[in-house]
Amino acid sequence: MWAHQGAASAFTALSRRASTAGFDLRVASAFRGYTRQLDIVNAKWLGHRPVQDEKGVDLHRAALSDSDWLAAILRFSALPGTSRHHWGTDFDIWDRSAAPADYRPQLISSEYQPDGVFAEMSAWLDDQIAADNAEGFYKPYDVDRGGVAPEPWHISYRPVAQGYHQHLSLSHCLPLWRGHADPAGECHAPLQMVSVLEAQADAIFKRYVLMT
Repeated sequence: MWAHQGAASAFTALSRRASTAGFDLRVASAFRGYTRQLDIVNAKWLGHRPVQDEKGVDLHRAALSDSDWLAAILRFSALPGTSRHHWGTDFDIWDRSAAPADYRPQLISSEYQPDGVFAEMSAWLDDQIAADNAEGFYKPYDVDRGGVAPEPWHISYRPVAQGYHQHLSLSHCLPLWRGHADPAGECHAPLQMVSVLEAQADAIFKRYVLMT
């Protein structure tokens, strides 16, 4: 997995401290590029990947309007160009020591809730974050702010991530979503739902990108 050097070093320090507390922090996901995020979102829009609600129940495309389907996708999947995983500063984590040898983390809320398999690790980490003692990490999706659903597995290295977050811009993202070349001259496929997105782009950007 790829990560920003500062974030990787900080995570190494955090994982060592977690180890002394009895946890084995592992990374399930780190850096994710624009094309990969584009593929995920497009596949969900087209129904080629499942879209679920907060309880993990599959939603059905035919039962929702275009706007509601897009909102359901954005609860758990960021638009390409806005994902915090693009920066190499954010990790999805789990506790290897709490799970059976063949366990594969699902990264769903129930795993991190009080009766979940990773509950003790999550509570320990929350205490470290509250005490500003988590090597610079925090949880950007700690509570529901009306956009992205809470993600107790998602941590972000604030010293670097906050700089990237401040530079997020709808004016930079819209051309990419339309399929125009990026600043490096590379062209990408357009977002499948770009016409739906453009009609409410300002509100969506504020709700699902800026409110973290």
